[in-house]
Amino acid sequence: MFLNNCLFFIEIIIVFTALYMCFFFFKKDGLFAWAGVAVIIANIQVVKSVEIFSIGATLGNAVYSSVFLATDALSELYGKSEAKRAVKFGFFMTLVFIVFMNLSLIFKPSAEDFAHPALETIFSFMPRVLIASMCAYITSNIVDVNLFHFIKKKFPKMLWLRNNLATMTAQAVDSIIFVSIAFFGVFSLGMFFQILLTTYLFKFIAAILDTPFIYLISIKKSKVLEG
Repeated sequence: MFLNNCLFFIEIIIVFTALYMCFFFFKKDGLFAWAGVAVIIANIQVVKSVEIFSIGATLGNAVYSSVFLATDALSELYGKSEAKRAVKFGFFMTLVFIVFMNLSLIFKPSAEDFAHPALETIFSFMPRVLIASMCAYITSNIVDVNLFHFIKKKFPKMLWLRNNLATMTAQAVDSIIFVSIAFFGVFSLGMFFQILLTTYLFKFIAAILDTPFIYLISIKKSKVLEG
């Protein structure tokens, strides 16, 4: 499992670096785009179960955590209304994803087709996962945006505090809602609680590691304004 442990941290760095590059090249539009794309990627990855640090987990935690970084960055740089627009955009993109992937499964494959069984294996389970994701996504991101601005009013100079506290709280809400809807009854009770615990634990770690990146984004925005 050493490889998985290393890949977990490597993925976090790659994900947050990619988000920063989106902002670097495309500014606010890049953050909006990331909020839509990342939630879709995370919903595909979450179907795969792995072991990290010798405990059961699902993939997608690093990518999904980056959605909170994107909305926090939008909150910090462009205001609450823009962050909420990004949340709505991500929700809409998830709905579009559900429609198209379910539509693709309805098409009868040709005799030479080789992809349909694999797509069916992955995406036949997706409606439950996506319903769970949509409920968790909209609830937790509303919590994140509102709590971020509440803390900002109280401690306007402490970006690290509002970023971490809002994200960690929202991710606890997200983990409970998502894992309960997506996996209750699918895995054994012991595995269910293990996934719930590890899902939040890995998101918690990701939330800590995203702190330097929100400062990089904030600094980049300040330089643009000064220029």
